Amino acid sequence: MAQHVLWQHASCRAFEDADPQSSGRRYTPAMPHGRTIREIEVKLRIADLPGLLARLQRLGAACHGRVFEQNTLYDTADEAFRRRGRLLRVRSESPAPRPGIRGGRPRAVLTAKAPVPNLGSRYKEKLERELLIRSPGRWAGTLRSLGFQPGFSYEKYRTTFRLPGLHLDVDETPVGNFLELEGSQKAIDRSARALGFSPRDYFRGTYWDLFQQACRRRGRSGKNMCFSRKKLSKPALFS
Repeated sequence: MAQHVLWQHASCRAFEDADPQSSGRRYTPAMPHGRTIREIEVKLRIADLPGLLARLQRLGAACHGRVFEQNTLYDTADEAFRRRGRLLRVRSESPAPRPGIRGGRPRAVLTAKAPVPNLGSRYKEKLERELLIRSPGRWAGTLRSLGFQPGFSYEKYRTTFRLPGLHLDVDETPVGNFLELEGSQKAIDRSARALGFSPRDYFRGTYWDLFQQACRRRGRSGKNMCFSRKKLSKPALFS
């Protein structure tokens, strides 16, 4: 019951009420979507990043900029969210241009996700709700006061593209480069095929799953998936 109440506070009231700094005013102008949506996506491992970017350009994908992301997942003390396929995340994004790609807009986002029945599906499907926030630090304190604890942290560079009916994200992470396709199942299949992938390449897991796989391959353990503080532009040791 306590966990249910906590989840209701974080995943529902957080999106209906104001930002902690806004003195009770609703923060609707900054909400990317004020309702729960059904997210359908897959991840694809990128073997040739320059080649993929060239194929996206040939397809006419519109680039919306590149950002550096810092993500922290919050959970109950017994990790009930992770075990049940739920997610509560605070994400900060800052512009990270590279030659030929402009920097994206700075923002911070509070996200809640919950599982949907999709046994046997080759797509990752979640119920998702998001809220743009002004102060990640304030929200971290709010979540702690509700009984949530910061857990897995991960970083990545994300370049966002758009095709009709499809959201594409190219993610550069400490454990490799990945393409996320989000949209309808038909749009995902069509674009994946045009980019040289097949359904056999689809990955339904999370970055936590990819991080754990990388740890096992390298025979080492780690808590967070972050870049080296000395040189953020290159993949680094686990922290």
